[in-house]
Amino acid sequence: MLFDARARSIATILLGAGLLFLGYGLMLTVLPVRAQLEGFTETTIGFMGSAYFFGFTVGCLVGPRVVKGVGHARAFAGFAAMIAALTLLFPLLVDAWLWVVLRAVGGVCTSVVYMVVESWLNEQSTNKIRGKVLSLYVIIGNLTTIAGQQMLVIYPENGLAVFSLVAILVAVSLVPVSLTPVKEPDPIPTAKLRIARLYGLSPTGFVGCILFGLADGAFWTFGPVFAHERGLSVADIALFMGAFMAGGTVLQWPVGWLSDRTDRRFVIALCAALSVGSGLGLAFWDAPHPSLGFALAILHGGVMFPIYALCIAHSNDFAPNGEMVEVSSGLLLLYGGGAALGPIILGPVMEHWGAGSLFVMIAGTLGVLALFALYRAMLHRVAGEDTRVHFAPVPRSTQSVYTLETDDEEEEESGDGAEDAPRPEITG
Repeated sequence: MLFDARARSIATILLGAGLLFLGYGLMLTVLPVRAQLEGFTETTIGFMGSAYFFGFTVGCLVGPRVVKGVGHARAFAGFAAMIAALTLLFPLLVDAWLWVVLRAVGGVCTSVVYMVVESWLNEQSTNKIRGKVLSLYVIIGNLTTIAGQQMLVIYPENGLAVFSLVAILVAVSLVPVSLTPVKEPDPIPTAKLRIARLYGLSPTGFVGCILFGLADGAFWTFGPVFAHERGLSVADIALFMGAFMAGGTVLQWPVGWLSDRTDRRFVIALCAALSVGSGLGLAFWDAPHPSLGFALAILHGGVMFPIYALCIAHSNDFAPNGEMVEVSSGLLLLYGGGAALGPIILGPVMEHWGAGSLFVMIAGTLGVLALFALYRAMLHRVAGEDTRVHFAPVPRSTQSVYTLETDDEEEEESGDGAEDAPRPEITG
C-alpha cells in the first residue's frame, strides 16, 4: 500500500512537471520568433535570452531561502502563478526592454518551480528507485518539451492565443501537484560556487560547463530565429527545434555508456568535435534542402546536449564523498553564467554576419572545448575505477535534481566502506 501511495505521488508530480515542460517548450520557441516579428533586433533578443538565464541562475541562489520561508507547496503555487501571469504580459506589453525584464523575472520563477518539483521527487523516491525516477524525469522533460514546441502550429505566433495556451498549461500543472498529499521535503541545498575548488577538482568539467553554457544559451535564444531567417515555415521551425531535442534524448544513453568505459575527457572531446562538424554544416545549410537540415539538427543535438552531463559526471569522478551535490550545483552556476553571456555576445554578431553565425559561434566554442579536453586527457591520468561515478542523464535544471543523481552513488559507496576512504587527489 505504501508503495502504491508513493508511486501515485511520483506519478502526479511527474504529470505536473510534464505540463510545465509542455508550456516551457512552446514558450521557448514562440518568444524569439514573436520578438523578430515585432521588429526587435538580434542584440535585443540576445539580451532577452541572457536575462532569462541570469534570472534562472539567481533563482538557484535565492530559491532555497524562499522555499524554506514559505514552504514547498506555497512556493510552487505562487511562482507558477507568476509564470502564467508573466506569459500573458508579453503580447499585452510589447516593448523590447520590458520583455528583457519579464524574461529575467520569469527565469527566477521557473528556477524555483523546477526546484520544488525536483525536491518533491527526491522526497518520494527511495534509494532503490532514485536513478529510475531521474531517468523518467529526464525522458518526460525532453518529450514534453518537444511536444510543446510542436504546439506552435495550433495558433498564429503573432496573436495572444499562443501565449494564453502557455499560461493555461502552466496553470493546469498546479492541479495534480496541489491535490497530492506530499510530505514536506528536506531543505533544498543552496548552490555554492567555490571557483578554485571546482577548477582544482576537474579543470575539464569546470571549463566544459562554462563553454557549454555559452553555446547552449546562444542556441536556445537564437535557434528559432535562425530557422525563421532560413525561411522555414512555423511548422518546420517547430520540427527543426524538436529535432535537436530528439537527438539529445536518443544519444544520451549510448554516449553515457561509452563514457563509463573509457576516459570521459575523450568522450567530451569526441562529442565537442562532432558538434563542430554538424554546427558548421548547419551554418552553411540552405533551407531548400530541409531533410539535410533536420538530419544535421538530430546529429548536433545528439552530440552537443550530453556534454553537460558528461562534465558533471567527470567532475564527480574526483569529488570527495558527500560533496557531489555541492560540486554539481557549483558547475550549474558556471553553466548559468556561460548561458547568460552567450546570447549577449552573439546578438551583435548575428546582426552583422547573419543567422549562420549562430552555429559558427557554437562550433568555435565547442572546438575550444574539444582541444582543451584532449590536452587534459594527455596531461593527466584518468580517475581510478574505485572513484568513478556512473553517468546519469542530468537535465540542465536546478541543484535539487543532483540529490536524485547522487544519493544512489553515495549509498553504493558506503556499502563498500568507501565512505571512510578519501578520494585520491587527482584532477582531470
